[in-house]
Amino acid sequence: MPVADWSLKHVANMSDHLFPITYSTLAPQALVDRVLCRYDVGEITSCVFWMRGLSDIYLVEAGNRRYVLRVSHAHWRSKAEIEFELELLAFLHRNYIPVAYPLTTDDGQLAIEIPALEGKRYAALFTYAAGQVAIGDLNKVQAQKLGETLAKLHGTAQNFHCHIDRPHLTIAYLLDDSLHDLSPFLNSSARSYMNDAIAQIKEQIRHLPQTFPIWSICWGDPHSGNVHFTDTNEITLFDFDQCGYGWRSFDIAKFLQVTLQAGISPSVRKAFLHGYQSAQTLEDIELKCMQPLMQVAQIWSWAISVKSAIVHNHSKLDASYFHQRFEHFKMLRSPDWKPF
Repeated sequence: MPVADWSLKHVANMSDHLFPITYSTLAPQALVDRVLCRYDVGEITSCVFWMRGLSDIYLVEAGNRRYVLRVSHAHWRSKAEIEFELELLAFLHRNYIPVAYPLTTDDGQLAIEIPALEGKRYAALFTYAAGQVAIGDLNKVQAQKLGETLAKLHGTAQNFHCHIDRPHLTIAYLLDDSLHDLSPFLNSSARSYMNDAIAQIKEQIRHLPQTFPIWSICWGDPHSGNVHFTDTNEITLFDFDQCGYGWRSFDIAKFLQVTLQAGISPSVRKAFLHGYQSAQTLEDIELKCMQPLMQVAQIWSWAISVKSAIVHNHSKLDASYFHQRFEHFKMLRSPDWKPF
């Protein structure tokens, strides 16, 4: 479904008289009056700015129901990238994958275009994921449930067809583009190390095929912070901002990379893999490529963090920030370290 074009008269003329900006925080009441009114959810009783991430998140209440309004950042995602993600989530919901999914507007659109002062932004209203983030992070039961659900997602998404293009999670996109973003912050020694490391990663995964079922639509960011569990361990996935076609084993590697960084026990990582393989068996080549793919995940997430900080919090890009991530990457490359 195309994104609705919601325009404000004279915005172009107004902007000529205002100082240029890179980011603005949209007023909650204006979102109620001009955006949320286009959804059939009843009277909006509350809309609060909840958090700033790669998009802005607003918590919305209408009667006794809660929703999440996500407003993209003008510098981050294109219209096509957002449309692909929203259509994927709608497809997964229709096929009984437990995701927080986008609602449609009164005229059947999945998102609304907002002409903010810094450029076009896109608002989408999502169902609220029941439950909460796992307290103290995932236990083995929850990790197994997450792995099983991810495998079912990969299998179901094989039937997703979309006319909209979105960057594939290829090595050029994940590694070469990421290194380009990181290079200005690295000294010559670090750049040389990263170039050698990336060359080795490419060699290690060069035989990983881009064919079904190994190549699939990936969530892109599977970890405990993007999952809610109820008291009975019913699961809901959310935040598919980093989705795209890629290796299904990359999704697993991304989970492993995040849990390692968070200090989660190997038993939880094993439970996740066991849950995945109970629903969909991985091939030997995928398991052999897991460690280099974890390194890919580390580089990619590092570059995303840097690009966001350049706009929102440049002060965190100090020497300690890069030292910590550089040392963590070195650990992932150690032949003595294994993901399980």
